[in-house]
Amino acid sequence: MSNASATQTPGPRPARSRNIPPIVWPLLALAVILLFNLAFTRGFFSITVKEGHLFGSLIDILKRAAPTLIIALGMTLVIGTGGIDISVGSVAAIAGSMAAFMVRGASIAYLEEAAYATTPLLPVFAFALLAAAACGLFNGSLVAFVGIQPIVATLILMITGRGIAVLLTGGYVLALDHPRFEFIGIGYLLGLPFPFIMAVGVFVVLLLLTRLIPLGLFIQSTGGNSVASTYSGVNTRMVKLLVYLISGLCAGMAGIILTSDVKAADANYMGLWLELDAILAVVIGGTAMTGGRYSLWGTIVGALIIQSLTTTILTRGVQVQYTLIVKAVVVIFVILIQSERTREFLQKSRRKVPTSG
Repeated sequence: MSNASATQTPGPRPARSRNIPPIVWPLLALAVILLFNLAFTRGFFSITVKEGHLFGSLIDILKRAAPTLIIALGMTLVIGTGGIDISVGSVAAIAGSMAAFMVRGASIAYLEEAAYATTPLLPVFAFALLAAAACGLFNGSLVAFVGIQPIVATLILMITGRGIAVLLTGGYVLALDHPRFEFIGIGYLLGLPFPFIMAVGVFVVLLLLTRLIPLGLFIQSTGGNSVASTYSGVNTRMVKLLVYLISGLCAGMAGIILTSDVKAADANYMGLWLELDAILAVVIGGTAMTGGRYSLWGTIVGALIIQSLTTTILTRGVQVQYTLIVKAVVVIFVILIQSERTREFLQKSRRKVPTSG
């Protein structure tokens, strides 16, 4: 045995992989927002029980985040395939207007004292969700079968959809008087806001769909490489059609919640710019806009970050003209700390720091 091998100096040890899960960064951002309120916002974490229901700023965050969260969960699957759906705000307006139209029966503005409380809820939900599903199928067909770019295909419905909602309401703000329907937006179940319970239900259903059947794998493969997935036997067209259908249904559920919450349907403003918050929630949650990777858990955290930030801004008394600026700065910071290039830059800077001894 030669002495060369015995006297050979060992090479540098391979660096240990420090792969931090993507969800850690949004969780850290949410923790920072909550800690800020713990330190500077009096009573922010105070929760009281009134009439068997929980009340407080944290409970309000859960309630107000529900519509955005439901839409963002559907958007997560769409973005996972490499697409995007910017029509969800208009789809929510269509579904909410359809629900209000069904609650009021054939009346739009002509019956002032109709007995709306007698309207059965089943057809209200059915027609509202069917309208939303039709919108989702329309978007999915343009993307999957016609081959139109997703942002262009959904832009069509984003513009025309609000006009359809206005036609459903006749240009009026349809006020409602239906206690059972209003429970969807303002009711409580097990002490928690019912809209949040609905959001949890949507999350559980989508989680099961993407874990128990190959749908989740098909979404990832379609977003990662659609051509290769097609040659591998994956029906990428049906996958895209299905995720846009799910996105439409999620937007429809959010529209029903929004209509029930304010006890009225205003087609001009319902769900306006809601698609931007939904996309932000998905991106903040760690889902790649390029497709192929998505996180439903991360989307939940992203939606809670956006609503917690909005509630913090309001409770701190920030002037209205600066609200969007503050929100944008925080969102940009959160996205930057998630960036791979930012993490690489920090790692390189850490290596350049001289070590003592």
